[in-house]
Amino acid sequence: MSVRTWSLSARDNLNLYVFIGVVMLCGAIFGVMLVNALTFEQQQELADELGVYLSSAGDPLSLQSSEAFWSRFALYFKWMGLIWLLGLSVIGLPLVLALDFMKGMLIGFAVGLFVRQLEWEGVLVSLAAVAPQNAVVVPAFMIASVSASRFAYYIVRERLFRKKGKLLPPFLQHSAVAFVMLLLLGCAAAYEAYLSPMLLELVVPAAADVVVRL
Repeated sequence: MSVRTWSLSARDNLNLYVFIGVVMLCGAIFGVMLVNALTFEQQQELADELGVYLSSAGDPLSLQSSEAFWSRFALYFKWMGLIWLLGLSVIGLPLVLALDFMKGMLIGFAVGLFVRQLEWEGVLVSLAAVAPQNAVVVPAFMIASVSASRFAYYIVRERLFRKKGKLLPPFLQHSAVAFVMLLLLGCAAAYEAYLSPMLLELVVPAAADVVVRL
């Protein structure tokens, strides 16, 4: 398998990217609907927790950026490791799609919660705390998922049906893709730990006022 046949470009894998994108979009829509399905008591509890989160985000003394970075990076490492491993297992490929759906759901739930509880200020909080890192995280997960899909397809086609084809080259290429995507996720974790709190400090006063009125 040459590097060319392992191309992960959108042009060569448009159907896969569109399919995975639709899965994530459906997850995001489901996440927003989940916010609307919460009971009044659950909404109040989340509003209280959101107020605590915004208060701590606006207090520079409460920020522990190093711990936040390693916490987020560990989460991304586990997530990317699962995508990589499920691609190797071949039969675990549907679970890769489940992870993509879950990621979309988490994004939709977070944005839906911010907007529902904070109104227009929630849009600012989402732009500061959700959108930037996910502009990196979502493409990284999509590329890793496409790589897992292609690896699984290669194993089924070349190893199971044709009984030929080398296993090491696609394995190394799939692993290299996962590693590069993990580096990108490290950048996203660094943003969440070091830059996002500073942006939140700018929007927290307005958002906190809305929380107080709830």
